[in-house]
Amino acid sequence: MIIRGAHMSDKSPLLESIVDKQESDLKLWLVDYVGNKTEPEDGNVTVENIVEVMAEEFPEFLMAIAEENWIRGYHQALTDVEMGENLAEEQKELNKVDASISE
Repeated sequence: MIIRGAHMSDKSPLLESIVDKQESDLKLWLVDYVGNKTEPEDGNVTVENIVEVMAEEFPEFLMAIAEENWIRGYHQALTDVEMGENLAEEQKELNKVDASISE
């Protein structure tokens, strides 16, 4: 089961992607394992099926990925805020110059 927060009711289209197991030995093994475990009606294993099985059987793997993703997102947000502050300060200085020219 994938747990979603209040703002995460929409699924990512990637979750519904059917996984091509021919790309690597690991995918072949994983898709076969998940397929045997979940027995999807249409026989296709999706990314969502894999996430659900991993969440049940290897949650620490998904947590490591989620933590890394969160840390990178947080770092990017801080970088974006700093850039926004710098741009706002530059604009403020340009506005002062424009105002002095207009006088």
